[in-house]
Amino acid sequence: MLTYPSGRLSYGIQLPVQSQSTLYAEPWEATAGPAELLAVARAADRHGFAYLACCDHVAIPRRLAGAMSTVWYDPVATLSFLAAATERAALLSHVAVVGLRHPLATAKQYATLDHLSGGRLILGVGAGHVREEFEALGADFAARGAVLDETVDALKAALGPDEFPVWQGARFSFSGLGQRPRPAQRPRPPLWVGGSSPAAVRRAALRGDGWLPQGDPREALAAKIERIRRLRGEARLDGQPFTVGALAEPLYVGRANWDVGRRTLTGAPGAIAESLRAYQALGVTQVQLRFRARSADELTDQMELYAQQVAPLLD
Repeated sequence: MLTYPSGRLSYGIQLPVQSQSTLYAEPWEATAGPAELLAVARAADRHGFAYLACCDHVAIPRRLAGAMSTVWYDPVATLSFLAAATERAALLSHVAVVGLRHPLATAKQYATLDHLSGGRLILGVGAGHVREEFEALGADFAARGAVLDETVDALKAALGPDEFPVWQGARFSFSGLGQRPRPAQRPRPPLWVGGSSPAAVRRAALRGDGWLPQGDPREALAAKIERIRRLRGEARLDGQPFTVGALAEPLYVGRANWDVGRRTLTGAPGAIAESLRAYQALGVTQVQLRFRARSADELTDQMELYAQQVAPLLD
């Protein structure tokens, strides 16, 4: 099972192009497509990024389309496409809204991805937030938290080593149904739980193999990480591997000759590394990076600068 233990700070990237919310998409992404997506994924693989991440939405209602856009690539299709073009980087769904689908259907897709990629899947899961999306697919929006709790447990069974997995729960049950290929990872691929609400943090601590916070500022992370440690200790899970994540502020390595925004970490590699090391001091073991850039070429240049000049200063 892929893990990112304490002792060093691994770094991954949420891919551009594949989701284009106005909260984070750069203008150049609007006219970009598979070629640019592939170039960024290959650069991440080449420069030691721990993972490539892809979001999940099936359909966006008109009331949210202005802010969220309707550009959301399917994560299984996208990560499978990129798996064939990369060699080392893990493939992360950040996050799959697994409550929209039956656990066996989800397991089939992601087990195949893990098998085809040689064991590079990290299944990140979350509750979802778009009511219309749930209603269109016949999923229970009001009970999505409870559905996610059971779905995570069911997925642990369905993604395990058994060809005929068994699960009996309040909403889902299966037995005597075989699925092959099995995942390449043993005993199963890791499940990271996304979200920053009290319920999501508890779900991550007690059911997940890792936590993917949802945009928490640095000052909010310490208390939530401590809560995860406490909950895992009380449940006697503290001896098992667990990956703690964080979303870093936007980065720009070097001195930009354009406005990269006041929240962007920018400047000399040493200053950026020092800022990121503060995450490690909080107990974070993997940090998701986002670079400011005006083109795919500038983005891949930034990724190379980071890998060559900043990453060596983190250890």
